[in-house]
Amino acid sequence: MTALHDTLIRYVDDGTVPGAVALVARGDDVEAVAVGHADAGGSAPMARDSLFRIASITKPVTAAAVLMLVEDGRIGLDDPVDEWLPELAKPMVVRTPGGPLDDLVPAARPITVEDLLSSRAGWGFPSDFSLPAVQALFEVQKDGRAPQEYPEPDVWLRALARVPLLYQPGEAWLYQTCSDLQGVLVARASGRTLPEFLAERVCAPLGMTDTAFEVPAEKQDRFTTSYRPGAGHALEVADTPDGAWSRIPAFPSGGGGLVSTADDYLAFARMLLAAGEGNGRRLLSPTSVSRMTGNHLSARQREMSRLFLEGQGWGYGGQVDVTPAEPWNVPGRYGWVGGTGTTAHLVPATGTVTILLTQVAMTDPAPTPLMRDFWRVTV
Repeated sequence: MTALHDTLIRYVDDGTVPGAVALVARGDDVEAVAVGHADAGGSAPMARDSLFRIASITKPVTAAAVLMLVEDGRIGLDDPVDEWLPELAKPMVVRTPGGPLDDLVPAARPITVEDLLSSRAGWGFPSDFSLPAVQALFEVQKDGRAPQEYPEPDVWLRALARVPLLYQPGEAWLYQTCSDLQGVLVARASGRTLPEFLAERVCAPLGMTDTAFEVPAEKQDRFTTSYRPGAGHALEVADTPDGAWSRIPAFPSGGGGLVSTADDYLAFARMLLAAGEGNGRRLLSPTSVSRMTGNHLSARQREMSRLFLEGQGWGYGGQVDVTPAEPWNVPGRYGWVGGTGTTAHLVPATGTVTILLTQVAMTDPAPTPLMRDFWRVTV
């Protein structure tokens, strides 16, 4: 933990981040480090229970919610999603990924629930952002770190349905859109809003009292200010504690809308490590957890997605390491990174959970030097 503290404080001292919270759990042994401050002005010290916009490490939580509905018998993995998302019936696909938007063919088969869970529905971001269908998607799928800018789900879904698929369903892994679609699916299939479903079925059973799509006034003193890198070495304010997360958004993003703490996320990760049991209750079956944390991508699909996955695989809602490319890439390691500067992983083989929460946005899909150094000292 001394090495971890020294690593984090180095990035605080050089101005990369105002502060950070890191947590490492190995079985029942849990150690946490909080360094720096909740904002660049140094108004309050960072604390273990500081609240962060966790961005894309929301994705595993949403995937778990979908699997709960599968276990409830509300939906099936092989079911076409248009039963609940009729806007997505009979999608069209660009004939070739680089082709024009008016050269389309029908989808060879319906999009299934499993396609959404494995991010292979055909919508999302590939390694090449310049493709015409991807440019069209950018008009609908904007920056996932600002879900409050999205319209309500019905409006968003109708707009998405007008964008052609980049690949046939099941053919390629593409980033982001499928997780937001999972959130809409959970709401429609359950008859509850996504915030209500997650609060009732995930957060309350696990004691995740600080995880939600909004931060009420009484908790804003623990809520960090978020930043984006500016010119030179400066940081620009992206959101304040009383800003966008002070209310539930019109579009609760299953791909990146949650706020949480290190200990709340630890409770979720431990549930997965325990094959679906957490806080004395069973939330998922061992089979569902195995599917969620196992790789579903072929070698070709992994290579096509190298910009995001760096050659690793994908389960449901998170990356699954399949090759030891770096010391921290332990085969079977599951988790993901968030564009606001967060990362969380679990290693079933060792029972280890590693969580890093910062409040400075990433500038591209590659993990930051801070994340890589965090993984290096916690492997």
